[in-house]
Amino acid sequence: MRLNNKSWGMWTTAFLLVSATVLSSCNKTPGYGRRTADKPGKKSATTGAAFSFEENDSTNFFVSKRAEQIPGPNLKFVQGGRTVLGSQEEDIMAFRDNLERTVSIANFYMDETEITNNDYREFLFDMKKKVSADSLLKLEPSEAVWASAMSFNDLYQSYYFRFPGFNFYPVAGVSWKQASVYSKWRTDFVQDLVRKERGIDSSFTKVQLIERGVAMADFRLPNEAEWEYAAKAMIGTQYLDENQEYGRIYPWDGRGVRNPYNVKRKGKQGDFLANFKRGRGDYAGISGNQRNDGDILPTNVYDMAPNDFGLYHMAGNMNEWVYDIYRPMTFQDSDDLNPMRKDGVHDEEENYETSLFTDQIRVYKGGSWKDVAYWLAPGTRRFMHQDSATNHIGFRCAMISIGEKGK
Repeated sequence: MRLNNKSWGMWTTAFLLVSATVLSSCNKTPGYGRRTADKPGKKSATTGAAFSFEENDSTNFFVSKRAEQIPGPNLKFVQGGRTVLGSQEEDIMAFRDNLERTVSIANFYMDETEITNNDYREFLFDMKKKVSADSLLKLEPSEAVWASAMSFNDLYQSYYFRFPGFNFYPVAGVSWKQASVYSKWRTDFVQDLVRKERGIDSSFTKVQLIERGVAMADFRLPNEAEWEYAAKAMIGTQYLDENQEYGRIYPWDGRGVRNPYNVKRKGKQGDFLANFKRGRGDYAGISGNQRNDGDILPTNVYDMAPNDFGLYHMAGNMNEWVYDIYRPMTFQDSDDLNPMRKDGVHDEEENYETSLFTDQIRVYKGGSWKDVAYWLAPGTRRFMHQDSATNHIGFRCAMISIGEKGK
């Protein structure tokens, strides 16, 4: 039988209708189709048994429909990806301890700002109810970090941490250990608030809370790779899929420390973009010049513009503790996926006991009000003992990102 064009079109239409019917019927079979955390289906795709969506139901297998992580307050989402870590500034110190290499960083959250004096006093207020007076004293920031035999800094030593005018300035005089204790306290404190606000049974264990999607991930210090990735914020240079128009020395565009854009774009052209020391004795420029940063000390954590991840003061104002222990060859030893130098994992500590590099030496990054512009580059790194504190090192917290956000 020969088919003309009209007959052929009718047969094609009929075939497509039959195919659609078959596919539609297949779509109704158990287990068919893509399941997600918030759409798990009513039955198991492998056994056919019914799911229970009631938390207190003990007869059927419980499945939670909560697919979104509960982020903590003050956190900004940082979408991960491939990046080039390492110092892109000339290595004038000849450290050779952070050579460029390509790695991938997973999604995570990071505090929008540095932890402030007000934040840390809240921590001490709550800890006062839980620990002895001696233990509380060990958590106090060292106000003596402002003292100097050859300068008149009595004002800062007496007032910087406690005077209300400095409430939202970054806390100073905090050691790496104290910052870690703060992170642990913040985790417990915020999780308790979430439980109360959502009416969650206080008898649930951490595992049960995780299964129900209501356990908040721990606050912690960011690792060095996370911090450097978030500071550089190369997402702001991306165009045409995976192409990035240019690199960055600092957390902003251009090779200088002043705003390269005019008023119509990102602020006042020529303004300093960080609070730093321009040279010996020059902490703020001359009076009356509004183009200078104008800050002799650390400044409010919301001063200056945020970077392209929405994070403030990722260069200047205060250096910041990160989790990693310091080794000069970390760039060579660490993995290329979420690199991090943990305590005693790669090194035999006894081999380092006769040198400066022990597992008590921690990395800090970012540059501060007291540093020259060289240290503002995210790829530069320095180190200090975890029990030490200064008036130019503070910290902020980070948190892992759980689930499908950022895909």
